Formats: sequence, C-alpha cells, structure tokens
Amino acid sequence: MARSQLLLRVATFLTGLLECIAFSGLIFGWTSLVFVLKSDHYFQDLCEQPLNLTGNATGKAECSAQDSKFSLIFTLASFANNFMTFPTGYIFDRLGTTVARLIAIFLYTGATLLVAISSAGTAPMLFAAFPMLAVGGILFLLTNLQVGNLFGKHRSTIITLYNGAFDSSSAIFLIIKLLYERGLPLRVSFFILCAFSIFHLIRTFFLMPRGHIPYPVPSNYTYGISCSRGANGSQGTKGGVRKEEEELRQEVTPSPTLQESSGAEQVSFRSCILSWRFFWHLVWMSVMQLWHYLFIGTLNPMLNQLSNGNQDHVSSFTNAFAITQLFGVLCAPWNGFMLDRLKKKYQQEARRKGFPESMADLHCTFPSLALTSLLCLAFSICASIPILKLQYFTFILQVISRSFLFGGNAAFITLAFPSQHFGKIYGTVMMLSALVTILQFPIFILIKGPLQGNPLYVSNIPVSTPLPS
Repeated sequence: MARSQLLLRVATFLTGLLECIAFSGLIFGWTSLVFVLKSDHYFQDLCEQPLNLTGNATGKAECSAQDSKFSLIFTLASFANNFMTFPTGYIFDRLGTTVARLIAIFLYTGATLLVAISSAGTAPMLFAAFPMLAVGGILFLLTNLQVGNLFGKHRSTIITLYNGAFDSSSAIFLIIKLLYERGLPLRVSFFILCAFSIFHLIRTFFLMPRGHIPYPVPSNYTYGISCSRGANGSQGTKGGVRKEEEELRQEVTPSPTLQESSGAEQVSFRSCILSWRFFWHLVWMSVMQLWHYLFIGTLNPMLNQLSNGNQDHVSSFTNAFAITQLFGVLCAPWNGFMLDRLKKKYQQEARRKGFPESMADLHCTFPSLALTSLLCLAFSICASIPILKLQYFTFILQVISRSFLFGGNAAFITLAFPSQHFGKIYGTVMMLSALVTILQFPIFILIKGPLQGNPLYVSNIPVSTPLPS
C-alpha cells in the first residue's frame, strides 16, 4: 500500500471517529438538554400553577404536562432514529455514500437551525428538529461503519469503536448545558453546531468514497478526491461508480456467511430477514433498546423523584450521567476486540476440523451477545433500586451495556449476514425495533398516572439472550 493511501485511510478513520463522537448521537444527551430547555421555559405555559418546590435551589419544579411534552419529543426522535434507518440504509446501498451523506448533512443543518431560532413561544418546532437531528446522526454513523472494511482484521474493533463514539456524542449536550450555566445562550451553541456542516461537507467530498468501500478491500482500491480522474477507485460519474463497484465485486470474493459452500449462490435479502437468526436478534435488540431509551427519557423525572425535587442534586446527577457517556468510545472497542480474537481462534479451529468458516464467524458472536445481556440485566436491577447515590453505578453499567449493545449489533450483522445486504439488514433491525420503542410514551403516561410519577416501578425489564440459528 502506498504511503499516500495509508495516510488517506488513517485520515478517514480519525475524522470519522471525530464525526461519530461529536455529531452522530446527540439526541441521546437528551437528559442534559431537557434541563436547559426547562430553564428557558419551553412548554412551561402548560403548567397549571407556578412552579414551586421545597428544598430546590433554582425555583424549578416538576410539571407533568411539561415533562410529557419532552418525553413525547424524545420518543419521536428515538423512533425516527431507528425507523428511518431502513429507508436511509436502502438509499445508502443503492445510491452510495455521497448521496446518503448529503441527505444527512441537510437534516443535521436543518435541525440545528430550527433549535437555534426556536424559543419558548415556538417550542413546537422541537417536534420537527430533534427527529431530523436523530435521522441525520444515524446516517453519519451508517456511512462511517464501512470504514472498518479498510482495516481488514481489525474490522469488528473499528465498527464497535464507531458505535461507542456514537454513544459518547451524547455528552455534547452536557457541554452545551455547562456553557449555558456560564452564560452562553442555547441558540449560540446550536448555531455553532450548525456551522460544523462545513466539516461534514469537506469530509464527504475529500475523505469518503462516492460508492461503497468493498470487503475485503482489493489491493488497488483507492478513493477520495485523488480518484476523480482515475479508474481504480469509487469516484467518477454515477454510472462510473456502479460500473467500478461491479468490477470490484468480481475481483473480491463475497462474504461466505450464510453460505453452505464456496460455490453457493448469494443469499437473498428476503431469505435473510425471514430467518430465525434475524428474528431472535431482532427480539433481543428491541427489548434491550426499549429499556435504554426508557431510562434516558425518564431519567430527569426519576432524579426529581429520588432527590425530592432538589435541583442542585438533579443538575449534579445529570452532569454525572452525561460524563459517563463520554466513556462509551472506550468501552465499545472491547466488544469488537473480543469478537476479532474469537473469530481468529474459531476460524483456525474450523480450518483444522474442516468446518466452513461461516460457522466460526457465527460462533464468535455468542460470548458477545451473552455478555451484553448480562450487563443490561445488571443495569436494570441497579436502576430499579430507589437509592440516589446508587445511580452513579447505574450510569456506569448503562454506558457499558449500551456501547456493547449497539456495537455488538452492528458487528453481529456484518458477521452473520452477507455484506452486500448490510445497509438494508441493519436498517430493517433498527426500523422494526423502533416500533417497540413507541411503547416509551404509553409507559411514561403510566408512570405519570397510576404510578404517581415514580418510574422505578417499570425499571426492571427482563432481558434474554438470543440464540441465532
């Protein structure tokens, strides 16, 4: 590999990591942003009486109608984050990286502008802004996951690292909250975020392919602005992209996963999504994702409940939760590292015993799925115990289990299904699991009604480990 190509790949990896850690998963810092939005009196007109609580330092209090609006916004945003992954994944698979990223940039820029120009009087604008921000963010992540293909044997590690960075990006709203408390208006912070669209555009045209990064990567594969004249990379006209990608597919051997032999025909997308393997993975992903989203969406009311409305404590624990999210980028690669090591071990055994390597790829995912399930179970148990200081440990378990969950989900799909269907299968899993996340809002209404504002009653959702067939 030429030195210039190595530098290009490293630049693509590092800027992709920055993009994921700073912009892709902003919506999951919702707890920090809600604190700021309440301070700016968004939806406060829905409260029937002046906010009044004993023992608080800021004069703010819990208002059920206001909390319901914020919960509904987060439910819609997290639903859009998952549900729109299938159509965006289809666009990514069919039209390539550049088109998908331009859509992501449009959504991201529009969302940040809407929040920047909004106010308490135009609070309903948030119902459009945050779903747009969520969809733009997941498209940034989706187009970056293919970067793992550039690094061969470290593929799973990089995929999980990017997913961990996606989790860590929720800490950006903590930075906005801290700057707000020091006098920087919310609108200024979002105008600054909007300006970073220039960074996304530069990266799209200079450091990413127009089509897709194949796996495995052929020795003469190039991409980026240097390929605008050449024939070896994935740049050129739209027709040229399709032609060159077809040539690349002929040069490299398709992923053997789900194939019974090297001479088997490529497995169709339909057969993938109708398999038991897909079904059980979808159930596993949906249940654990619902619990994580519900925890994030009800954290502010839960902290108010446990602290008896002391806003100093609520602010302190909100900051602690957001800070722990920063470590998602450090937690997720361990899952990928485990997958890569186990894959290498099982493939060696498969060659020695004459088994297909596709079985080795699948077997290496079992320990990862089981460990992720145990982490989420421990997290849900801790969250169900009504002790305020114990929530510090809950936050730690939450960020570890969440980074393992989303990183492991992407890595499992790359190992268990054909690579040419990755975008569609990943999008289908996220879209169908989104239907389950809609349960957040009725559960929130249940908490605010019969459960008298105490979210701890629904904190222990059972978690099961899937058994892919």
